[in-house]
Amino acid sequence: MYFTGTMKINEVGHLEVGGVDALDLAKEFGTPLWVMDEAGFRQNCRTVRDAFAELGDSLVIYASKTLCNLSILSIVDQEGLGLDVASGGELYSALQAGFPMNKVYLHGNNKTPAELDLAVESGIGRIVVDNFYELQLLNSLCARKGKKQDIMLRITPGVEAHTHEFIRTGQIDSKFGFTLPDGQALEAVRAALDCPHLNLIGLHCHIGSQIFEMESFKHATELMMGFLNLLKQECRFEAAELDMGGGFGIYYFYGDEPRDPREWAGAVMNSVFEKCREYGLKIPRVIVEPGRSLAGPAGITLYTVGSYKEVKGIRKYIAVDGGMTDNPRPALYGSQYLAMLANKAAQEAEETVSIAGKCCESGDMLIWDAKLPRVEPGDILAVFATGAYNYAMSMNYNRVPRPAMALVGGGRADLILKRESYADLIRNDVLLERFKR
Repeated sequence: MYFTGTMKINEVGHLEVGGVDALDLAKEFGTPLWVMDEAGFRQNCRTVRDAFAELGDSLVIYASKTLCNLSILSIVDQEGLGLDVASGGELYSALQAGFPMNKVYLHGNNKTPAELDLAVESGIGRIVVDNFYELQLLNSLCARKGKKQDIMLRITPGVEAHTHEFIRTGQIDSKFGFTLPDGQALEAVRAALDCPHLNLIGLHCHIGSQIFEMESFKHATELMMGFLNLLKQECRFEAAELDMGGGFGIYYFYGDEPRDPREWAGAVMNSVFEKCREYGLKIPRVIVEPGRSLAGPAGITLYTVGSYKEVKGIRKYIAVDGGMTDNPRPALYGSQYLAMLANKAAQEAEETVSIAGKCCESGDMLIWDAKLPRVEPGDILAVFATGAYNYAMSMNYNRVPRPAMALVGGGRADLILKRESYADLIRNDVLLERFKR
């Protein structure tokens, strides 16, 4: 089993995280339960931060879309990282967490006027402009307010990283950014420089997610540096910042081969240095967005096993008390996960079972063909690498309440997200007077 952070099998043969027995967590907080390993999460932040800092001026930004929670954002701040927000809701969360606004970057391909207004009023560090409409909208908004906003432009470089088609964002045919190969990006820079209420600080690009090939990052960086050279020649503009995005892959399942963050730092930073020397450019501050690689490995989800069904000669189904409502990624992307029985963590696998969720959907399957010890109702199933995108993408299909989340470390467990109640599910419903009985 692939353990990260403080995860281990304890002396009684149970899964332990942060010095706390997983069975104690399930008993105290109930299941399904998202569990975050605080020490593991902090170490992930530090490892990437230090890998880039050792090579030069850099800033690692946490992508709040992976897991946005007030306590998690506070840890990110404590570890010296910046923050990437992609909506008004994520920005509001950052404000409520007291995150330093000068280290917050706002992304999004269709930011509303209200979101841009909130960003400008809150003193956000950078707004990453995604299209010409937004460029003019933001310039007009700042003109009315008598303010000047620092911005970056999102560039689509035309790099196709080897990842799932739904999470590739660097290729030309994408809803994101100004395309580089057809000259649109150059036109965007000229337009931005002509906006009197905007201050163009630099450029941003992002080529995809769950990437293991360092050559993809190197190639994208070289393309962006070539574009910066063109901008110096054509526009007399030199970028103070270059955001190379993220997409650093993690271990979910057999065959995944995560790389050392120092390799990623080397691929990006060394390419920047080499091209700056070649082109005679000032070295920009390099910004990266590790995404899932910070929160993902630090999280597990605990479930209680319920019913089972055996189709003779074909498959044995085991059902748990969660599913696609707390982890829609297998249904959306075909994502694969590893799991173990937390109460039988030291036992050898005896059977192959498929883990089904409780929703009224045949596609609500968490894991196909998992090899586990003999599974019985009441067992506690732990699914690994669920710290990123699981809570963020969770839902109330079938009116299933969202789980709670616990932060564990140093032998203690703290609730950082309350479990939804049935009352929470109808909180925003409106029962018309004429329907009341």
